[in-house]
Amino acid sequence: MTLETIEVVSAPNPTAAVIWLHGLGADGNDFVPIVNEIDLHDCPAIRFVFPHAPTMPVTVNGGYVMRAWYDILGADIVRREDEAGLRKSQLAVEALIAREIARGIPAERIILAGFSQGCAMTLQTALRHPQKLAGLLCLSGYVPLNATVAEERHAANHATPIFMAHGRGDNVIPIARAEQSRDLLTTLGYDVEWHEYMMPHSVCGEEIDDIGDWLRRVLK
Repeated sequence: MTLETIEVVSAPNPTAAVIWLHGLGADGNDFVPIVNEIDLHDCPAIRFVFPHAPTMPVTVNGGYVMRAWYDILGADIVRREDEAGLRKSQLAVEALIAREIARGIPAERIILAGFSQGCAMTLQTALRHPQKLAGLLCLSGYVPLNATVAEERHAANHATPIFMAHGRGDNVIPIARAEQSRDLLTTLGYDVEWHEYMMPHSVCGEEIDDIGDWLRRVLK
């Protein structure tokens, strides 16, 4: 599966890449505006890649066809997960990483980022990825297939920095679900930088400032 993408370059001749995965029902355009909102003054030139997820019927929304990285089978996102859909999209995200490498950006200069379902795909893919990445930017999401992570994870990204952020008022993915994911990752020895904000299932200005600080540290 080859995903269509939108690309934005922060400066000519990029030497780093951020592959940013949108949430359920959105598309690659959703986070394009954030490039101009993040303070990138001390960052190298970055290619931001915003893929469009495939379209599929989403069970929890009555089978309505929309862009989604995997099906949502019901309100319990822990016990009922679309494992086949998660693993299929994982392959598509891995293909995006491979494309950046083929274009001259090494894996250790690639950040995988995502919001909500995109955050879940970031963690699903990166924890298992056999090449070290620069960092994981995980917004308002959770670790999917969490019972398989310890067995399936790859040592390449065991020390990769992880930025996790969540809204205290999130009524789509409750913060307790994200805290469980954070605790799982911490228990497994990952370097998780945790942030929480007074916001719903969204992104806020303080968070954008923190993302800029983190990007400057990770890509210095």
